[in-house]
Amino acid sequence: MTAKILDGAAMALEVEKELKQRVEALRERGVVPGLCVILVGSDPASQTYVANKEKACARLGIHSRTVRMGEETTQAELEAEIEKANHDESVHGILVQLPLPAGLDEHRALALIRPEKDVDGFHAVNMGRLARGEDCVVACTPKGALHMLKAAGVPIAGQNAVVIGRSNIVGKPMALLLLQENATVTICHSRTENLAEYTRRADILVAAVGKPRFVTADMVKEGAAVLDVGINRVNGKLCGDVDFEHVKEKAGWISPVPGGVGKMTIAMLMENTVSAAEKASL
Repeated sequence: MTAKILDGAAMALEVEKELKQRVEALRERGVVPGLCVILVGSDPASQTYVANKEKACARLGIHSRTVRMGEETTQAELEAEIEKANHDESVHGILVQLPLPAGLDEHRALALIRPEKDVDGFHAVNMGRLARGEDCVVACTPKGALHMLKAAGVPIAGQNAVVIGRSNIVGKPMALLLLQENATVTICHSRTENLAEYTRRADILVAAVGKPRFVTADMVKEGAAVLDVGINRVNGKLCGDVDFEHVKEKAGWISPVPGGVGKMTIAMLMENTVSAAEKASL
């Protein structure tokens, strides 16, 4: 068996087509969706991510403003910029690019963002609403991963789903989203004993551990859907948490790195921003 490739780039283009129509409808009513990105420091990966977000905004007609702050930025200065964006009616979405430089408290910073403008979905209010199954802003990466499963027609309800990783950014919200879709969900992590015993039973396997090619073919059930959320750099090349070349011969569906979930993450950030603008304009 050779797996069907979950093409994040193609799926993101489809999402963008629909978003363009929604942005045009907003603009006809005099509303221009606005995203404010706050970038502190000079981390190269963060610079790349922010540039990709700016390009996506430009493609869709979303107004993008990037606030660039130096490495020496204080907590008070960061929080002042967040508050400025909170009170700016032209800004519908606020994103603080992580990680922040050492010495800055990201939890305090994220908690300051108004929940309705929290387009990353990291605010405790949005996380809590997600856990309760209420309407909320959902973190972009797990939201994009779920979209990929649905777009590919992967069965979810009643299936065994295993999420490797328990971060607030991916692991926990991914598990909650799968649970809402009526999957039977197991979360595994660094302290899980006999990890392969769990992964081999998974109809849906989500890898979000940050270890290059960690998930090998012998850990995967025949015909499973494998979502690779990891982004690692090995010898100058990007790879995921899954041993793609070998696992693709066993899985039913698999997402590549690059070109998989990462593309959908930015598409979902755009969707969250447009949704925030639509709600604010009601």
